Amino acid sequence: MHLNENIKLLGNKIILAPYEARHVPKYHDWMSNETLRQLTASEELTLSEEYLMQQSWREDSDKLTFIILAADIYARDNDEIAAMVGDTNLFLRHDPDTNERVAEAEIMIAEPQARGTGYGREAMLLMLKYAQSQLQLHKFEVKIDMDNAVSLRLFESFQFVETARVKVFHEVTMQREITTEWIDWLDQQVELRMVSYNG
Repeated sequence: MHLNENIKLLGNKIILAPYEARHVPKYHDWMSNETLRQLTASEELTLSEEYLMQQSWREDSDKLTFIILAADIYARDNDEIAAMVGDTNLFLRHDPDTNERVAEAEIMIAEPQARGTGYGREAMLLMLKYAQSQLQLHKFEVKIDMDNAVSLRLFESFQFVETARVKVFHEVTMQREITTEWIDWLDQQVELRMVSYNG
């Protein structure tokens, strides 16, 4: 999606930057890890396929992605590649039954030393706030592996509720309606700070 190609979001611990071609080699290295692929329900891609995927994230109107940068590492020498710790994505769709616009959210902290630091929580809160403020959405949705207790707890803390459990896919679906009350809660959790980004 072109919406976020010229902005980055500033948090306290992390920065969300648009996914650029220069990020692809490190991202590809992450996705060579079988455990990460299982947790994110991702297929293994060649490097050239990963570049094409990055382009689709930029071009397609139903996809939105940011790379998560550790703010303290980035502050040292403004090296985005060194500061990369994960990514967060949204897939947009219309629910055919309700005609509501739904955003399916994903979060991945790929660097082992970055897990348990609060990066994922802050990155997801920033993504949810950005999407809620910039897109015409009715609800957020996540699909999480049944064994991924960390992610299940994370989205429970965001007031998502379980709506389905599919054993054949080993997957739990959780949703959060975007209500005035929930937006007020979200505003208490995170401040949306956007600045221009020129790569």
